Amino acid sequence: MLISDELLRLVSKDIRMRKTVKTHKTMQVRAAVLSHYEEVARKLGVNPVQLLNKVGLTRRMLSVPTQLIPTHSAVALLELTAQASECDTVGLMMAEARVLSDFGPISLLLMQQPNVRSALNTIAQYRHVLNEALAMYIENAGKLTLIREEIVIDHPSGIAQSTDMATGVLTLIFRAILGSHWRPQSAHFTHTESQNTQIHKRIFKCPVHFNSDFNGLICLTTDMDQVNTQADAAMASYAQSFLDAIPKTGQSSIELDVRRAVYLLLPMGRANVSQVASGMGMNVRFLQRRLDESGVSFSNILNDVRCELAQRYIANTTYSLGRVAELLGYSNLSSFTRWFTSQFQCAPSQMRH
Repeated sequence: MLISDELLRLVSKDIRMRKTVKTHKTMQVRAAVLSHYEEVARKLGVNPVQLLNKVGLTRRMLSVPTQLIPTHSAVALLELTAQASECDTVGLMMAEARVLSDFGPISLLLMQQPNVRSALNTIAQYRHVLNEALAMYIENAGKLTLIREEIVIDHPSGIAQSTDMATGVLTLIFRAILGSHWRPQSAHFTHTESQNTQIHKRIFKCPVHFNSDFNGLICLTTDMDQVNTQADAAMASYAQSFLDAIPKTGQSSIELDVRRAVYLLLPMGRANVSQVASGMGMNVRFLQRRLDESGVSFSNILNDVRCELAQRYIANTTYSLGRVAELLGYSNLSSFTRWFTSQFQCAPSQMRH
């Protein structure tokens, strides 16, 4: 059972009306994120122009890869396409159609990194030329490394297709460096199981877990640090100089950086100010001062992210309410219910119904 669009609109409006601090401006992403959209849409038998118009986009916008478009429009387009085509693997089809050069100039720098770990760190460093909405967290666990991904948007809408696409693209990056034979140990998605998992098997070539606690991949730690035999330090330096000359026209800010961190750390039970500050390479006092200068507080960002994730988790009826509470950082259901009721004026069970 999914939350109706009308209810989501009412809830979203209520949250915005009650916020005491103005949040960041509408997030934007480069049109390159929708590379190959038209061919995928036509393959599915839907009219791409009509769907683009519904989310305020045009073919002309997509024809310029560097064109900035609203992130929520790109996310909504994939969800609409999935609905119109009755195909819930649109995101993976988009990922499968992509090649590394679709990333633009950063593709050259990625290919020259000494290993995959450096390549993923490069993506984080140059997020402004890729996708500001993408949050990534790398967690080493002995022989295995867990790579979490989240799509951070400022509208509480469906993100399953965007998440699938991001995870598929992550696999593409690994294979571009390690070879087409590479495969992760497992792929994970927080959404319910797709109707047809053939494309999952084709792309990931590993066990795929749905209704998981995170979105992303688990791979061997040795894969992260395996030497890239194609790397050229001189070419990497040239590519980096070129990228550094590109203006940062995205919506990057200390608030957005903290939001990305909270999105990733909250389901892990680590979304406190000290953990976020440490992950961003600064101390707590400096982070709080930066947030004060931006007119926001850590507690407000944390609460906003909880509200947004609560709507996603409640929509997935395979999650028990106890599990939802745990994913949002509450040790017991009663505390979560009190917080939820104060935010949405109804109990979690009522919203789910």
